[in-house]
Amino acid sequence: MKQSHLFTKTRKDAPADADSPNARLLTQAGFISQLAAGIYTYLPLGLRVLDKIKNIVREEMDALGAQEVLMPALHPKHLYDSTDRWDKIDVMFKLDGAGGKKYSLSSTAEEVVTPLVKEFVNSYKDLPVAVYQIQDKFRNEPRAKSGLLRGREFSMKDLYSFHADEADFLDFYEKAKVAYLNVYTRCGLDAVVTAASGGVFTEKHSHEFQVATDAGEDHIYIDRASGEVMNREIIPEEDWKNEEKYEIKKSIEVGNIFPLECRFSEAFKMKVPGADGKMVDIIMGCYGIGPSRVMGSIVEVHNDERGMIWPKSVAPFAVHLLSLSSKDEEVQNRIDNASEDLYQGLKDVGVEVLWDDRPGVSPGAKFGDADLIGLPLRLVISQKTLVDDSVEWKERTSTDMNLVKLSDIVASVDAWMEE
Repeated sequence: MKQSHLFTKTRKDAPADADSPNARLLTQAGFISQLAAGIYTYLPLGLRVLDKIKNIVREEMDALGAQEVLMPALHPKHLYDSTDRWDKIDVMFKLDGAGGKKYSLSSTAEEVVTPLVKEFVNSYKDLPVAVYQIQDKFRNEPRAKSGLLRGREFSMKDLYSFHADEADFLDFYEKAKVAYLNVYTRCGLDAVVTAASGGVFTEKHSHEFQVATDAGEDHIYIDRASGEVMNREIIPEEDWKNEEKYEIKKSIEVGNIFPLECRFSEAFKMKVPGADGKMVDIIMGCYGIGPSRVMGSIVEVHNDERGMIWPKSVAPFAVHLLSLSSKDEEVQNRIDNASEDLYQGLKDVGVEVLWDDRPGVSPGAKFGDADLIGLPLRLVISQKTLVDDSVEWKERTSTDMNLVKLSDIVASVDAWMEE
């Protein structure tokens, strides 16, 4: 991608209503554009990040043995009549359709996935089944805030598992924890499994995945004796400030998993013959990750006073190539030719490059934009570097700058990509 072809622009100033680092930096750098509170357009740079996060999620869900589907986002009311939840999900967007039919926009998917899987499961031999989708969800949040962390429309990966017995469910549940932690590690987030309330579906604990950060709105409590991590809702109120018993950290929730037991399978009369021929209840689990929320969380954790700092795995491009202008026409031609050769050379070995080829933009503005956008590696070609037939190399996480020979730069970047 040549930056001169990028239709979006960076902004000098953050939006006045940006209430969090991710809202401020993603908007200022031209990754997202707010349409309304909690509703965002993903611009070219932002969409590349979101797609990379989704692909990491897909790879880990596929490795878990789950199969991807895509269910409708428009849900008929009668499905929620079966579970008595039409009037109980307070954030649901409801619509009147033709012929007096009532629908909702998807805020969750239990009412759709359960009858779907029921179609194809006729015996205990057809179980276990695990299906997931990556789809936009819609929730009428009373207070949409914090950029991508709490939106009214957001990307969600929801996985549902179906089991003939408790032991099989618990085995899958533990494997799902590992798969989730793999997702976060690959996205550059250090998440911890956190015990939480089971909510309305089970008396057991559910589990959240929390990332400790001073920018977080949640709190996690680490038991100093046992090391167990819990969220605030299962801590007695009188212990909320008990720092002798708990290490208390601010955090961001980046995912959750919880047992559904037989709540939805019973509602849709989903039972199958077991090994002894007797009908058995189907035990379900639900597992959610919001790729858009993960994206916002990465920015909350990885930033500094100059801008964002993208981990290599999810950065929109790995390399930001900057061509600095010269008033000398001959020198400028050398800069342009060297930059074009390097751009093509990196592309030829599969390195994703954003080339700041914009004419007439000052070096200071290009450096400022590079720091704001936050790609992992910055390469600079200028009159000064060409004196040594070299390129200036600087990683976003470092203050060190080195010169690398033009003849060696493609191989050096290729090796760096493998680190």
